[in-house]
Amino acid sequence: MSLTVGVIGGGQLARMMVPPALELGLGIRVLAENAGESAGIAVTQLGDYRNVDDVLRFAEGADVITFDHEHVPQSVLRALVDAGVVVRPGPDALVFAQDKLRMRARLTELGLPVPDWAAVASVDELDAFLAEHGGRAIVKTPRGGYDGKGVRVVSAGAEVADWLERGEPLLAEELVEFRRELSQMLARRPSGEIALWPVVESIQRDGVCVEVIAPAPGASTKLIQVAAEIATTIAAELDVTGAFAVELFETTDDRLLVNELAMRPHNSGHWSIDGSATSQFEQHLRAVLDLPLGPTTTRDAWSVMVNVLGGTTADRYPAAFADQPDVKYHFYGKEPRPGRKVGHATAGGDDLDDVVFRARAAAAFFED
Repeated sequence: MSLTVGVIGGGQLARMMVPPALELGLGIRVLAENAGESAGIAVTQLGDYRNVDDVLRFAEGADVITFDHEHVPQSVLRALVDAGVVVRPGPDALVFAQDKLRMRARLTELGLPVPDWAAVASVDELDAFLAEHGGRAIVKTPRGGYDGKGVRVVSAGAEVADWLERGEPLLAEELVEFRRELSQMLARRPSGEIALWPVVESIQRDGVCVEVIAPAPGASTKLIQVAAEIATTIAAELDVTGAFAVELFETTDDRLLVNELAMRPHNSGHWSIDGSATSQFEQHLRAVLDLPLGPTTTRDAWSVMVNVLGGTTADRYPAAFADQPDVKYHFYGKEPRPGRKVGHATAGGDDLDDVVFRARAAAAFFED
């Protein structure tokens, strides 16, 4: 009898868990909100991830429950645990990925490097923070933001008055001067085993990741060591299980600061499907089932993943495949719309400039 993983959420992350689950002989089930979502091939139930009854019914027969996203309410997560369901990562860990204020407070307690920050509940409090930080700051809604949503650069408290009217504090952060954004991915199983992939460079446009280079070019031995130590400490102290990403700023004065956490497979790890001995999706399945983790050695000197934003049509396949036959394509079964991630292309090789060119050229065939 095979082990069965239940995935809450029917997006592209759940979709990309399906091939390694089948290869490993695992059962995989998906709870989706709507028919036709990316992971439709594995959807076994339609339901609301915020509804306790829907989620408990879905969990029946699964050996472990994991996630395509981090938005399942704590009340639902606690109900699963109380019912004896194995949930990985668990609610005590996920809360720090769900609430940016909780995350900042916990990382500060652990002495880990983060931007200067404060919880602000009024225009006056935000104005005071701005006065102490050069007149400009980043303001984030503590919950629900992603891909640039729920984030504003402000120079006056009045610019987020609409958010403050909701009656909940916001996260104000210093406007960090950084030279680039990095991501350290790892996987951790309940027994404590950890496997790390190389730290990668993540290139953003309008708050959305457009490109990932693995490993991060020019990364010093010290940077690699510090990034690994930060991520390993967070994973252990927060009891993270599964694939886990720590998004980092490399500052202009050569520090690393923690920006965000993702307790699930992450866009910055998609390159590993084709560029690593064990992809982040296979590793996530191994980790949440507490199976020995796979090696994370790279297949090429360089891997570059470029997101396809906007649109895809089947009539573009022949030209794209003929032009870039060595590039690996992954599409998510999503309806195209401007700026939407509908797939990605990954190239690998020994010459970074050539690898970047091929990955970008491949993705460009499918962008509107």
